[in-house]
Amino acid sequence: MATLTFLGAARTVTGSKYLLDAGAHRLLVDCGLFQGLKDLRLRNWAALPLHPAALHAVVLTHAHIDHSGWLPRLVAGGFRGPIHCTPATADLCRLVLPDAGRLQEEDARGANRGRYSRHTPALPLFTEADALNTLTRLQPVGFGRRTPVAPGLEAEFINAGHLLGSAFVRMRRAGSAEPCVLFGGDLGRYNRPVLPDPSPAPAADVLLLESTYGDRVHPRGDEHARLIDIVTKAHASKGKVIIPAFAIGRVEEVLYVLRVLERDGKIPPLPVYVDSPMATAALDYYRRHAFELDRDARPEHGEVSAFATSRFQPVTSARESRDIVGLPGPAIVISSSGMATGGRVLNHLEVALPDSRNTVMFVGFQAAGTRGRKLVDGVKVVTIHGRDVAVNARVERLDSMSAHADADEILRWLRTCPRAPAMTYLVHGEPVAQDALKARISRELGWTVHAPAHGERVDLPL
Repeated sequence: MATLTFLGAARTVTGSKYLLDAGAHRLLVDCGLFQGLKDLRLRNWAALPLHPAALHAVVLTHAHIDHSGWLPRLVAGGFRGPIHCTPATADLCRLVLPDAGRLQEEDARGANRGRYSRHTPALPLFTEADALNTLTRLQPVGFGRRTPVAPGLEAEFINAGHLLGSAFVRMRRAGSAEPCVLFGGDLGRYNRPVLPDPSPAPAADVLLLESTYGDRVHPRGDEHARLIDIVTKAHASKGKVIIPAFAIGRVEEVLYVLRVLERDGKIPPLPVYVDSPMATAALDYYRRHAFELDRDARPEHGEVSAFATSRFQPVTSARESRDIVGLPGPAIVISSSGMATGGRVLNHLEVALPDSRNTVMFVGFQAAGTRGRKLVDGVKVVTIHGRDVAVNARVERLDSMSAHADADEILRWLRTCPRAPAMTYLVHGEPVAQDALKARISRELGWTVHAPAHGERVDLPL
């Protein structure tokens, strides 16, 4: 009997990290950063319950930072094993992990200059060098191939439709069909642009299921009507639309939708600035892995890109970014980070928020304690770069563009399971969402469901 310990994403949406102890060998499935509330972020500094060198391997579901961002800390601490992931996940990790290291170093330097850290000197959680060292440990493997991840244990990646390269991980004994454990990662959505639908669920004895939107349903009907209204009003008022977006995943869908609406004459052809070097680089990876995208998002008929509007302009240098901040509207600016916790988007928000002609549009989940969550909750003043900024701009939230399945889509996917798992563990969700989803799964499917606490340890039939 193996055991599983929930070291992250337990009663919260961040820090996905699951320790699988299979007796002689120990694995981590995902290794993410905690984000949001300070109490959660402090967990990033806590040691694992075992030395990193004792881990045989890491299996990674996808490249989002809340699933991959603690890997450099793990490697810096002594981990020397392989990191198994899909090829597209490996490519995206080459973008997000070094960038995360640079940000950690910048934050430490800022804390030392401003002397606002309790530690002297303030140190980064990990460095860019740690991240680059981590990349050497990536071992890509394609979807649908059983690959050894420890002696006697195999994993298989199944397309999750959440992000380029994102996967469910089916874990089982080598050469055996069952029993098996399915690590759900993050579940994608149905009938969305850019990425295919999530693959049907395989049979599993134990299922780890994300629950980010377990208590709500994304808007149906004409989901683009609000976006059309926002862009049209910005054009009329000569204002800007600032879109904080995750550099990988959300930027691509936002650009694709803007391109389609512009092509169909539903929005005017405004300048569209992508102020994120990482997002610009990620677009190249999406083109490189075009065979994994929805057919409508693949370049055809001589098109340069399915993501390029007529006045699309990538912003690469910091100087260009500063120039865009000062330019008048109308314009659309897409910049990271998606929860407005850092990055170049803060420069845009600092200038745009006091002006009622502007709109800030969030297109992804906003975790508790983040600046994005405060804005969508309606604060009138927000702190940016150490000073209070008045919020006079419109703040909009478009959950219809989220990459996470809503409650209906989660149930739709669960109904593709060939049989009910003996146990379903709800992860990657806040308590209200988890409790609502647990009740619904129990009521509609009759399954046994549990939402584990942080640090909880359970037995697995492996």
